[in-house]
Amino acid sequence: MIEREEMNVPNIPPSTGSGSNTILSPSSGDNEETFEVGLRPQTLNEFIGQNDIKQNLSIFIEAAKKRQEPIEHVLLYGNPGLGKTTLAHIIANEIGSQIRITSGPALERVGDLAAIISNLGRGDILFIDEIHRLNKTIEEIMYPAMEDYALDIIVGKGPTARTLRLSLEKFTIIGATTRLSLLSSPLRDRFGVTHHLNFYTDEDIASILKRSAKILKVQIDENAILLLSQRSRRTPRIANRLLRRVRDFAEVKADGCITSGLCEQALELLSVDELGLDQTDRRILETIIEKFSGGPVGLNTIAAATQEEIETIEEVHEPFLLQIGFLERTPRGRTVTPRAYQHLKRDIPTTRLL
Repeated sequence: MIEREEMNVPNIPPSTGSGSNTILSPSSGDNEETFEVGLRPQTLNEFIGQNDIKQNLSIFIEAAKKRQEPIEHVLLYGNPGLGKTTLAHIIANEIGSQIRITSGPALERVGDLAAIISNLGRGDILFIDEIHRLNKTIEEIMYPAMEDYALDIIVGKGPTARTLRLSLEKFTIIGATTRLSLLSSPLRDRFGVTHHLNFYTDEDIASILKRSAKILKVQIDENAILLLSQRSRRTPRIANRLLRRVRDFAEVKADGCITSGLCEQALELLSVDELGLDQTDRRILETIIEKFSGGPVGLNTIAAATQEEIETIEEVHEPFLLQIGFLERTPRGRTVTPRAYQHLKRDIPTTRLL
């Protein structure tokens, strides 16, 4: 229920996300928003990768347009930097709707949500990033808003208080989260469409880099694109960030043209190895090997031993190390795999060979 005096709340900007600010962090930094927007595709045809999702969204959007109805609520989940925000903007562009953007942590009071959704027109989209971080009170207000397009408002106080239901235009919520398990079942069930964004292939990353280089008017050869795609952790945001850094290196150390040799030098200076691991990734693996015999070891212990925050390890470093098969999760903790030993040029213990 929403008290009337809480309704006059301005639109709240989205948070910038959490996580490490390293070159290989998949989270967006404060100064990257303008850069990312300039490279963001505007249509599904321009969007590279995630082909199954694109095909399903295309049918879903076309069907809604033919029925002249707002699209159902959409939930997008996956690691940071894979394109959840971009897809939200594309959906809005494809159906010709306005999009308002906020985030779970920014919606601190029920009035924050009410002020936004009460001003949405028919078919408009509200994009909520980090939707798993909504507080319980606001989440409960969203249930009738999503299902019945209505807000329950308390008028008056004490024994004379009564409830009024405010009708809303039919709108669409697009939620994005990196932690699907933290969403309550009632909230998940109110989304008609749910899609999981996976890590990209090296080929898709290479195509994204070519497109970005063309937009940025950067000359880059095929071998340099291949190098960058192999070290971008299968994440478009990281690929574009590396391209940006290598472009700076080329402008200072050369004539602005990115060759494979120059790219190799720049990546070495950035401490990004041939598989896309940085110094922190290697320190995490080496700490588990040297201090804990390769594991298993708990996440809290790893964080204490490496002096990294638990959230940074869990959200920035661990997903990629799991994806490439360098770490394993077990009931007793994290374990380094033989593949990681080989990459770090360490002797593999006999127990790891069994």
